[in-house]
Amino acid sequence: MNTLNIALLQIAPTGSLEENLEKGIAACREAKVMGADIALFPEMWSCGYDICEPPVEEWVCKAIDLNSEFVAIFGALAAELDMAIAVTLLEQYEPAPRNTMVLFDRFGERKLVYAKVHTCDFGAEKDLTPGEEFTVTALDTAKGEVQVGAMICYDREFPESARLLMLEGAEVVLVPNACPMEINRLSQLRARAFENMMAIATCNYPVTVPDCNGGSSVFDGVAYLPQLEGSRDTCILQAGKAEGIYMAELNLEQLRQYRGKEVHGNAYRRPRLYEALLEEEVQAPFVREDKRR
Repeated sequence: MNTLNIALLQIAPTGSLEENLEKGIAACREAKVMGADIALFPEMWSCGYDICEPPVEEWVCKAIDLNSEFVAIFGALAAELDMAIAVTLLEQYEPAPRNTMVLFDRFGERKLVYAKVHTCDFGAEKDLTPGEEFTVTALDTAKGEVQVGAMICYDREFPESARLLMLEGAEVVLVPNACPMEINRLSQLRARAFENMMAIATCNYPVTVPDCNGGSSVFDGVAYLPQLEGSRDTCILQAGKAEGIYMAELNLEQLRQYRGKEVHGNAYRRPRLYEALLEEEVQAPFVREDKRR
């Protein structure tokens, strides 16, 4: 069986960049011992996600460069461990920082830099710079090449995020997260995986972090199998609340066979009828004064 092992690093941040680096390195090493092919951090690991509304000056003070030692060390660690690492950070950027994930392959090569597109402009993230694109990369793993994309937390709320990644060929979507993972948010992730026939791996902070409750998850997107009479549960991992490293075994062969024959994804869409999706004007009752212009 061609199994891709995804480690969700459901760990709590410490008080400093240096301590987060040390703790992150230790978690990656443990994940490798457990057999991981990919290790995924929760959202904004470099400083921890602050649910309050810090002044923009505080965001700027905590932001680090993409080429900083913090990021580079995880690239070197990926090569040392022969394991892909998806590390997250508050990135230095102009005119304001970005909420970013960097994916290194098992050779330490930077394969993907993704900045959160749907920033929470009704809250703390109103002072951050949103990303401008969803991209997919061919990730070389010990189990072969895998098409990988990314979303971050609130991106999950928009079906278009996952749909664009599906159209670009994503098989696996990595989702760093920092919020309570309750039934409705979990249902969103289940739906994104189901409707696009792709795996979605989400890593959240444990319950000890304010406004978080663990619940990291992996949905494999495979709803039907020939040997089963009805629909199957696509959730192959549901972590508890506690801090820890949680491993999901994703059956890539099964996923690829399913994508090659089932009716979801891009098989029967009618894009010419979807022009309204590109309309930017917001009508009542959805008008919000704090919407980013």
